[in-house]
Amino acid sequence: MYDLHRLRLLRELKHRGTLAAVGEALGYSASAISHQLAILEREVGVPVLEPVGRRVRLTDAAELLVAHTERVLLELEQAEAAIAASRTDVSGHVRLATFQSAAHTIVPSALDRLAAAHQHVDVTFRHVHAEHGLPALLARDVDLVLYEEYPGAPVAPITNVRTEHLLDDPMLIATAAGSRGPRRLADLAGARWAMEPPGTRSRDWAVATCRTAGFEPRVAVESTDVLLHARLAARGDVVAFLPALIAEESGGCAVSPSGGARTIRLALRTGSEANPAIAAAREALRSAGVRSATAS
Repeated sequence: MYDLHRLRLLRELKHRGTLAAVGEALGYSASAISHQLAILEREVGVPVLEPVGRRVRLTDAAELLVAHTERVLLELEQAEAAIAASRTDVSGHVRLATFQSAAHTIVPSALDRLAAAHQHVDVTFRHVHAEHGLPALLARDVDLVLYEEYPGAPVAPITNVRTEHLLDDPMLIATAAGSRGPRRLADLAGARWAMEPPGTRSRDWAVATCRTAGFEPRVAVESTDVLLHARLAARGDVVAFLPALIAEESGGCAVSPSGGARTIRLALRTGSEANPAIAAAREALRSAGVRSATAS
C-alpha cells in the first residue's frame, strides 16, 4: 500500500508548484521532500517527477496518483465532519481566507454573529488577494473562502469545491469629493485612473468596461488597496471603480453608478459542509452577506 504522507506531498507539489513552496508551507526542507518523493517513486515503480528546466513537474502517472489521493482526502474530510457532528456541542477551529473589502465589512459582522451564537467556534482569517483564496482552499490552508467574480468572467468550477452566491455588489465610479460625477463613463476618457494590478479579475473587468465605453484607461496608480484608490479619488488625484460594499469607508469621494456589479461568492471543500463549526461559520457569513447587500 502506498504511503499516504508521501502521496500528500505529491499532491502539495501539484498545487503549490515547487518543492520550495511545499517546504515553506509544511515546514520541511526541499531536500527532505525530494527524498520522500524519491521513495514514493520506488514504491510506485514508475517516475512521478520529470525535470523542466530548473523545476520539476508531475508525470501522467503522478497526476493519476494525485487524483486518487484527492478522493482519499475527501473521504477523510467527510469522516472528520461526521465525528465533529457526533459531538453535542458546536466547537472547533475554522480558517477563513478573504479579500480586502470583504474583510472590512462582511467578516467583522459574521464574527459578531458567530460569537453570539456559538462561543466555542474559533475563527481565524487571513487577508489574501482575491485570486489567492481558492488555491489556499485547494491546498487545505483554509476551510472557507470569500472570492469575487466579475461579469463575463466566471471562475471555472473546481473539483471537490462547493461554491454559493453570497451577494451582488454594485461597482461605483469614485471621483473627487464634492464633484457631481460623470454623466457617462466616456466623460472620463482623459482621466488618470487607479486600478488593481494587471492579471487580476478586477483589472480585467475595469479595462474591459472602459474599452466598451470607447477609451483606453490611463492608469496612474496600480494597487490592490481599493481604500487607497478611494482616498486618492477623494483628493481629485485619480478616478477609480469602487465596490459599493466599502462606499462608507471611501474617504469622502463622490460616487456614481457604473452600471456593473461584481458577485461575491463563498467556497468550501466538498465534504466539510457537515462539520458543525464550518456550517456555523458559513451561516454567519451568509447572514452578514445579506445584511451587507441590504446596506449597500
